[in-house]
Amino acid sequence: MTSLPKRMSAMEFSGAGVPLRPAYRSVKLPTGRNLLVRVGACGICRTDLHVLDGDLPHPKPHVIPGHEVIGRVEAIGPSVRGIKVGDRVGVPWLGYTCGRCSYCRSGRENLCERPKFTGYTLDGGYAEFITADSHYAFPIPPAYSDAEAAPLMCAGLIGYRSWKLVRSARRLGIYGFGAAAHIVAQLAVHEGQEVYAFTRSGDRSAQKLARELGAVWAGASEEMPPKLLDAAIIFAPVGPLVPLALKALEKGGTLVLGGIHMTDIPAMPYDLLW
Repeated sequence: MTSLPKRMSAMEFSGAGVPLRPAYRSVKLPTGRNLLVRVGACGICRTDLHVLDGDLPHPKPHVIPGHEVIGRVEAIGPSVRGIKVGDRVGVPWLGYTCGRCSYCRSGRENLCERPKFTGYTLDGGYAEFITADSHYAFPIPPAYSDAEAAPLMCAGLIGYRSWKLVRSARRLGIYGFGAAAHIVAQLAVHEGQEVYAFTRSGDRSAQKLARELGAVWAGASEEMPPKLLDAAIIFAPVGPLVPLALKALEKGGTLVLGGIHMTDIPAMPYDLLW
């Protein structure tokens, strides 16, 4: 372990709609099962913007945002197992669970009754160092650079988890063609699914990217696809997309809402749910 500084620079949240401000924080050795990680890269996620805009209530006071974190372990707590100093790890959005509630005990820790979230209720990666729970730190293969691996800590995880629910669909629609969507599109095409990409009206660059990644069709979210879909995933945080996506599904199709925040879903006729 190299010698650690006593203080580090960071960017902290001070209120909704207020730009992040520089700050200095103490660097402390980790306790328990925690790691101290020197940050190599930290991505920017739409959820970070939801925190900054006040869409997600009750953040940790003066929280350091950022939850797509890649870095090297500089120190470990006495209860850490399977991770050593010098290892490269990723730190995602879900940063802690209780391990005791019925959800944790049944393998559904994402629904934990007392979770904590990196960059929201725990300090995140917009800093030189981050303290992370070793149970929620993942080894990163050497094939990825820090910058390449960072989006996998959120866009990759959320995208994969959403896609698992619709992996049997033959025709898959993806609404909102951002970071998670372009990862899922490649995975779905690789698995032999037909991908239909829906973007904001007039977003030709996103539609072009979707086609380059193997989508059989790309168009505006308001458009009907040339064929009805077996399933769809909505990644865009836009409630009015829900009735549009339902309308584009075959009867009995599956619609997955992939984000943690969405604007209000409008009233819709019952027959859209058939």
